[in-house]
Amino acid sequence: MKKLFISAAFAFALAGTTAYAAQPAGEKALNISFEQLLNQLKNSALNNIGQPKPASEIVGLQDLKNDDRFWVTVLAADKYARTALLELGLDIAEIKDKTVSGFVHKPELAALSEKGYVIQSKQSIYAYAKQYLKDFPDSDSAYHNYKETTELLQKLAAANKNIASLFSIGKTVEGRDIWCLRLNTSAKGEVPSSKPGALYIGNHHAREHLSNEVALLYAVYLLEHKNDADIKTYLSTLDIHIIPMLNPDGVEYDIAAGKYRWQRKNMRVNPDNSIGVDLNRNYDSLWCQSGASHYPAAETYCGPAAFSEPETLAIKNFVEARRNIKTLMSYHSYSGLVLYPWAGKDTPLENEKDRKVFEIMAQKMAAFTGYTPEQSSDLYVATGDTTDWAYVNGGIFAFTTELEGNSFYPGPEVIDNAVSNNIKAALYMLSVTDNPYKLLQ
Repeated sequence: MKKLFISAAFAFALAGTTAYAAQPAGEKALNISFEQLLNQLKNSALNNIGQPKPASEIVGLQDLKNDDRFWVTVLAADKYARTALLELGLDIAEIKDKTVSGFVHKPELAALSEKGYVIQSKQSIYAYAKQYLKDFPDSDSAYHNYKETTELLQKLAAANKNIASLFSIGKTVEGRDIWCLRLNTSAKGEVPSSKPGALYIGNHHAREHLSNEVALLYAVYLLEHKNDADIKTYLSTLDIHIIPMLNPDGVEYDIAAGKYRWQRKNMRVNPDNSIGVDLNRNYDSLWCQSGASHYPAAETYCGPAAFSEPETLAIKNFVEARRNIKTLMSYHSYSGLVLYPWAGKDTPLENEKDRKVFEIMAQKMAAFTGYTPEQSSDLYVATGDTTDWAYVNGGIFAFTTELEGNSFYPGPEVIDNAVSNNIKAALYMLSVTDNPYKLLQ
């Protein structure tokens, strides 16, 4: 993957730190600030405008000719219809007034018609790809793959040893480490802390690469601005954990050989030889009821059991070992939403006090991003969700942010705005992590 040495640039941009290791021979050390780097990303995006590659030149596009998925638009009058469509295997990506659009495998497509759903339009994933596919190594080189993400996290930890530490919370299906960067002035690695904790997670879903960028660049921002008055206070009084890439197997598969495969799930090989479990349907929260599918090939497949996947089990073990965690943000894309429980119930949160805190926090964070705040199940009911489980299991004020964009591969031009605004929202979350209930005072 071609990269403008962005990882190195970030590592040498940290204010008040020394550079970690020497640059490899032939590479020039770059001294670029966070703001300068975002400008570089914007310039990179501008350079790509008006220069799309012909479909015939896009690496890997031909491979999609044999893919059995279709992009469909289906009539769906309300959230109940949307929930039922999820259960039938439709991976809903876009919601409009009376329709939804998303990917569905050919067998499930036939089932939609048999169930009486009106399919307004359909096209093969190959035809869809010709409109939106981007060649990752070139036009999207600003995005970090697993290796680059790992190296950047290692450099950040090494350059900020008094604040930052890096450790793996577990291994993926294919044996990759799931890295967590911890920011805490008094506890390192997996040593327990009594400080109130905040957790940020990216890339539950492989193709949502922007979610990794937001979480990763947020870590860079915190360390570069560690001497700012407010951030200095957060770093000294809170226990901050950032897991930018929970599903690295899926990420690497999605971009292998410079092509996008629209991979959502992890890389579990199912009994029917289909690939993957939807990690955001695999948590033990009303597992595999509404809004999830028991069919392994479906994009919303919940897995054979709750926490059957090493990635979600790693989050379970991580959170349960850290009862100090008070807030959680799970980044996804794309819709421009800030969502809060319930996801798996079509009713408001029963605890009125907690519901009010959720509503206030969502509204405040949405004000920074321009997104819409709402209860998750107002879109559709989806059981086995991260945030529902975190709230039930640990009383954590847990949110899902659906980032902006008009597709899963929006290009580098959205990174600047998404990162900048979501950092503001993330900092707001830190400002209330010590005691979210203070919002009611």
